[in-house]
Amino acid sequence: MAAPEFRSIGDDRRAELEKYEFMMGEARGRLAASMDCLTDALILVGQHGVYCTSNRNPKVPALDLQAVMMNLNGAKELVSAVMEKLRKERDAKPSQER
Repeated sequence: MAAPEFRSIGDDRRAELEKYEFMMGEARGRLAASMDCLTDALILVGQHGVYCTSNRNPKVPALDLQAVMMNLNGAKELVSAVMEKLRKERDAKPSQER
């Protein structure tokens, strides 16, 4: 298993990564685990945005938090696009090659 080579993830993430790799294969599993990490980061930034509001408009998060959220969402879209491309490539293979 390749999951233990990632030292920066905690034990809970390592178990999740191993589960995804088992279910989806190494590449798609790692991407799925990355999506979960990005989603969790977005949630944390969103919660922080409730308390750190813009001085100009207190109904929206501070500008730096808006930039972080935009980049995290962009990263999620990229990961999702790669996962979809890998799925399509897998599905396009003739069944005897699987």
